[in-house]
Amino acid sequence: MANSSRRIDDPLWKSILEQTFSHFLKFIFPDAESVFDLSKPFDYLDKEFESLFPPEPNGKGVRYVDKLVKVFLKDGGEQFVLCHVEVQSSKGKGDLAERMFRYFYKISDRYKVPVTAIAILADGNRNYRPCLYIQEFMGTSLRYSFNSYKILDQDEAALRSNTNPFAVVVLTALLAIVHKNITDEGLKDMKLDLHDEMMKRKMNKKTRQGIYDFLKYYVSFQKHENFVIFEKEVETKLGRSDTMGTREYLLDKAKRQGKQEERAKAEAEKLAEKRETAREMKKDGLPIEQISKFTKLSVKEIEKLR
Repeated sequence: MANSSRRIDDPLWKSILEQTFSHFLKFIFPDAESVFDLSKPFDYLDKEFESLFPPEPNGKGVRYVDKLVKVFLKDGGEQFVLCHVEVQSSKGKGDLAERMFRYFYKISDRYKVPVTAIAILADGNRNYRPCLYIQEFMGTSLRYSFNSYKILDQDEAALRSNTNPFAVVVLTALLAIVHKNITDEGLKDMKLDLHDEMMKRKMNKKTRQGIYDFLKYYVSFQKHENFVIFEKEVETKLGRSDTMGTREYLLDKAKRQGKQEERAKAEAEKLAEKRETAREMKKDGLPIEQISKFTKLSVKEIEKLR
């Protein structure tokens, strides 16, 4: 049976952006390699962002996945820009454009550097595409536009032909929107297909691990055991037990649970044998203390046997 309310794990965007950020820049900006100095490490300013925009009191308000990153440029030595990335998988309050402007002016005021902002829209509403904030009053006006990337607008075939590893991340999000009512079996096949797409692309082990975790956990199975089945099929596809460094804790957990069940079953059978032996010894009129010593059962337990 299809599940129309599958959980989408939005916080995964936070980690996948960090694990694929150079690929992300090249995916979003065609001239990224000529503009950004990708040889220099990125500085992820998550704590600084939280200090600028603390959570609302009492947990009110919609929280989004935000990533503030210092990116160095090729021209100008220590000159750098702050790329603000916002991911939104639902329309929320419809105030994204205003919030993007507030992010812009606070970040600009704090760091005194150029800011480029990208809003990744991972929602399923085709008419929702904010990219502009306008404020006007008595002859004074302000116009703030920002980059807006609508996942639902993307072409599946184009993503599959794009060799950039980040294309697999976008493809994962796109298929999650398009096939939101998919069955568990269909979802497993979709994840296996995404795994194949990932394996076609060249990337380092850390990036591959990050993308694998994203495609695996971004959309949840209805039945938790299907995660284990999926991992086993990935292992079979690769033809080895080491699934390219993927997290196999679900498989390990299932194995441990299986061993615990086997031990519990063996102990239950052993206890049943002891009780049967004690029962027969009671029928033969042997003293309970002697039966207890022989079977290792308590006197109280032996007395209850009939």
